[in-house]
Amino acid sequence: MNVSIFGLGYVGTVCAACFVELGHRVIGVDKSKAKVDLIQRGKSPVIEPGLDEKISLAVASGHLTATVNATEAIANTDISIICVGTPAGPDGDLDLTAVKQVASEIGRGLRAKQGSHIVVVRSTVLPGTTRKTIAPHIEAASGKTVGSGFDIAFNPEFLREGCAIADFASPSKTVVGAVNPETANKVMALYRDLPGAKIMPPIETAELVKYIDNTWHALKVTFANEVGLLSTSLQIDSREVIDIFLQDTRLNISAAYLRPGFAFGGSCLPKDVRALTHLAQRQGLSVPLIDSVLPSNGMIMERGVDWVLSHGGKRLAFLGISFKAGTDDLRESPYVELVNRLLDHGKEIRIFDPNVQLAGLIGANKDFMLRNPQLDRLLQNDPTSTVEWADVIVVTTADPRYVEALASVTGRQIVLDLSGHESVRGNPTPTKVFLG
Repeated sequence: MNVSIFGLGYVGTVCAACFVELGHRVIGVDKSKAKVDLIQRGKSPVIEPGLDEKISLAVASGHLTATVNATEAIANTDISIICVGTPAGPDGDLDLTAVKQVASEIGRGLRAKQGSHIVVVRSTVLPGTTRKTIAPHIEAASGKTVGSGFDIAFNPEFLREGCAIADFASPSKTVVGAVNPETANKVMALYRDLPGAKIMPPIETAELVKYIDNTWHALKVTFANEVGLLSTSLQIDSREVIDIFLQDTRLNISAAYLRPGFAFGGSCLPKDVRALTHLAQRQGLSVPLIDSVLPSNGMIMERGVDWVLSHGGKRLAFLGISFKAGTDDLRESPYVELVNRLLDHGKEIRIFDPNVQLAGLIGANKDFMLRNPQLDRLLQNDPTSTVEWADVIVVTTADPRYVEALASVTGRQIVLDLSGHESVRGNPTPTKVFLG
C-alpha cells in the first residue's frame, strides 16, 4: 500500500521504517524541515536501537521519502496515519493542538484529491476524540464527510522505547477500530504478515484500550514497589517474594479475575487485604495502592445497590447468595451484604441457593447463618417458584440450575446479572449486566 505518515517523531519514524519492511511505500510528513531532511539523507530523527539502519535501507530502496507538503503526500497515498504527540496539560487533559492541526492539513489535502482515502489515528487520544474532534476537523477543512469523502479509523500503537522495532514486528495484538468493517479490514491489511491477535472493535473501544494497557503497566510497577517497601521494612527479600508470586501463572499472572463485575468477598480476600494494610500502618508505611483496594471494593458495592434499586420492583429473587459459585461459604459474601442493604430499603427478598441450607451447614458457615437468622428465613427450596414470585431476579453466579430457572421468566420481570458470565447473558430472557 501507499502510506503517508504525519509526524516523524518516535512513533511515526519507527512505523515508517517498519511499514517499508512489510512491503509498503511510505511518505513521511512533518512540519519540521530538519526532520524531513534527516529522513531524506537516510538518517533517523530519533534515537532507537536499529532504527538508523532501517531508515537508511528504506530510503536507499526508494520506498521511503519525506516532505513538508501534506497535500502532495495525500495525493500520492491511499492511507494517511496521524502519529503526532498528545501531551498532557496541567490538569491532566490532553493537548490536542498538534492533532487538530494535522487533521486540518489532511482535510485541505483531501479537498484537492479525487477518489477514496483512509485517515488512521495512531496518536494516543481519549475515547470519543477520533469521532468527535478529529473527524469534524477533517470534514471542515475538506468539505467532505466521513463515509463518503473519506473514511476514518483508530489504530493504537503498543511500542516501548528501546525495543520498538521488536514490538512492531512481533505484536501481541493489533487493534483497529473503524467506522465500518470494510475500512477496518483495509487498515488491518497493513499488518497482515505480522503475528498476534487481529482485533477490530468500535473506535471508542480501540481508543480506551491503549489507556487501559498503560494504566495496568503503571499499576503493576506501583504494586511491586509497595510490596518492596513492606518487605524491606520487615527485613524480607522483596525480590524473592515477587519471584515466588510470579510462579503462579494460573491466578497471579494470568487473565484470572480480570473481568468487570461485582465486588469481591469471601473468607480470604477482604480479611487478608485488611491485615496487610494494618501491617503497613504498624510499620509506619504509606502504601496508597494497597490501602485503596477495600475502599474501591466498597464503592462497587454502593454502585451495585443503587443499580438494583434503579430497576424498581418490590419483590426480588436472588439466585445464589454464597460469595462465589460452587461453595456454601457465606463469610463476607458481597451478596449477603447486598441482600441486607436491599432489605433496609424495604424490599421483599427470596433466595434460592442449593449449596446454602442451614441443615447442611457445619462449622463457621453454620455459625454465620445462626448469627444471621433473617437469611435462613429467606431461603427457598424451589427455583421456579422463587423466580415466578419476583418482580426482579438477581443472578449472582452462572450455576446451570440458575440459568435453567430463568426459563420461567415472563415479560413483566427484569433479570439483573451480577455474574457477567456468557451462559447467563445468552439465556433467552433479556438480561441486564452489571459492569460497575
